[in-house]
Amino acid sequence: MDAKQVIKEQVTGNPVVLYMKGTPQFPQCGFSATAVQILKACGVNQFYSVNVLENPEIRQGIKDYANWPTIPQLYIKGEFVGGCDIMREMFQAGELQQMLEGVAQA
Repeated sequence: MDAKQVIKEQVTGNPVVLYMKGTPQFPQCGFSATAVQILKACGVNQFYSVNVLENPEIRQGIKDYANWPTIPQLYIKGEFVGGCDIMREMFQAGELQQMLEGVAQA
């Protein structure tokens, strides 16, 4: 299965997906760590994460899939939301909490 198909299945098969460097327990960059903190601040403790450092095809493929050059990338209900800075802005405005309401509260 090619990377694009794997990404599509991950994004559409899980309510909240975070493509990041490292894992939620051990992020490998500050941006990924911030993205995890923001999700937790929204009350989302369970989400599907993909460590892009483990697979170069997924790492490049997700950038092509979203047409977005950086990691992390957040998807909610199959839709691309953005990276760390966008997540932070949406969180501060209360928009991210609204998007996540009832989606993956655990």
